[in-house]
Amino acid sequence: MQPLQGKVAIVTGSGRGIGAEIALTLAKAGAKVVINYVKNKAAADKISAAIIEAGGECLAVQADVSDPAAVRKLFAEASGHFQHIDILVNNAGILVFKEIAEICDDEFDRIVDINFKSVFYTLREAALKLADHGRVITVSSTVTRLMLPKYGAYAATKAAVEQLTRIFARETGKRGITANIVSPGPVDTELFRAGKTAADIERMAAMAALGRLGATDDIAQVVLFLASDEARWITGQNIGVNGGII
Repeated sequence: MQPLQGKVAIVTGSGRGIGAEIALTLAKAGAKVVINYVKNKAAADKISAAIIEAGGECLAVQADVSDPAAVRKLFAEASGHFQHIDILVNNAGILVFKEIAEICDDEFDRIVDINFKSVFYTLREAALKLADHGRVITVSSTVTRLMLPKYGAYAATKAAVEQLTRIFARETGKRGITANIVSPGPVDTELFRAGKTAADIERMAAMAALGRLGATDDIAQVVLFLASDEARWITGQNIGVNGGII
């Protein structure tokens, strides 16, 4: 029997990158997966096709998770289609790779909306809609433990969602729900490469003890473990998946 057989998972921001890999990995483990995207329907259709080809079942839902009404719609469509929700993976996020002095108000508002407010909205909905013994995994970043220039706003939003997730774990633990954080190091995705020079990327890859950038599957496998019954005694924790960068 597959470890997530019969489970239903929502993965926010799962049209591409780490989110898409997580969605595919959970589906291969037996979960029915709700793929969430904002604008890129073609990317969502691509990962949907990969899940179906692998023998899985999925539903693609367009929803901007920085909008509370859209989050309610996402959960309503997921529960309406699959009858229940067991797993929430908070993956949606953006990166503004600039020094604090260079970030304009609109950029700051946008990164707070997408990286921070979206997790608050999904956790609030999950507190009401997630099944008992459910699983929440929030994707943060190892940059919250470092002092890297140009990551100030991004690191601040990720640190905030880490604390939200820990407190959510306390508030829902009596229902058997676990909530944990996965903090990747640099992962070779479009989001990571945005705004960086080749020298930036080479320098960050060299920071890891393992001497390379992470792959999306490196992260997805840890999310799978935390979503499974094997991780039932782990909650409120932050797992660094970073190749020994810290």
